[in-house]
Amino acid sequence: MSRRKDRVALTPPVSTRDHSAGPDGAPITLVEYGDYQCPHCGRAYPIVKELRRRLGARLRFVFRNFPLSQIHPEAEHAAEAAEAAAAQDTFWPMHDRIFERQFALDDDHLVEYAAELGLDADRVAADLASGAHRDRVREDFMSGVKSGVNGTPTFFINGVRHEEGFDLETLLAALETAGPTGKPRRKT
Repeated sequence: MSRRKDRVALTPPVSTRDHSAGPDGAPITLVEYGDYQCPHCGRAYPIVKELRRRLGARLRFVFRNFPLSQIHPEAEHAAEAAEAAAAQDTFWPMHDRIFERQFALDDDHLVEYAAELGLDADRVAADLASGAHRDRVREDFMSGVKSGVNGTPTFFINGVRHEEGFDLETLLAALETAGPTGKPRRKT
């Protein structure tokens, strides 16, 4: 039984290595394992933006890379481009740009997005070519595997896997019913 519980718990827990938006002390933490080329993640993107808007300082949102490269061949480099932007302190603007332009994720476009955001585009191009951020993306991916992630998007609320849909109302209800202990309340 503890093995099953381990598979639905977030491993490792959120830490300073994660990309997070919102206060560290927020009572609700939503973690998404996502793939920048995944159409379902593309549909989840504006939903998460709306959740962040509605919940404000009550929510900390964390994004972890989970590129499904076998079916989304540009997902790995898109994740690496986001990490290259993070190395220039611009993770969230690049994260948003990639999802907003999910239809064009080849390296030339990723470098173009970096330039549009005022990043050192040559550095991003070099990082992509050398795989400078491949290990970071792999660490996120492996943490997802350890957490039982097998598709995207996969969400965790306060460290516990969210097993229901990711439409706005379902996710909002799950977030708002997260108990005072920091764990989502279980249905009885």
